[in-house]
Amino acid sequence: MTDTSTRPALPDRLSVHPRSPFYVAEIFEHEIGILFNGKERFDVEEYCISEGWVKFPAPKALDRRGQPLLMTVKGKVEAFYK
Repeated sequence: MTDTSTRPALPDRLSVHPRSPFYVAEIFEHEIGILFNGKERFDVEEYCISEGWVKFPAPKALDRRGQPLLMTVKGKVEAFYK
């Protein structure tokens, strides 16, 4: 069982890609979840709580570097530790 006092606070904006300025490695040492419009999403690549959007990969579409294209969808976003 993990102690909640050792977990860092979840930021307003977070990305899963290490090349992003919004990547925080300490947060990914713990399992986090994203609720988007009341439903848990498992494919979120980046989120912003204050602006109310999430980014997730589009199926089968790749950019010129071979990375998946990200679709931005607006709605109510909540991040939590599992």
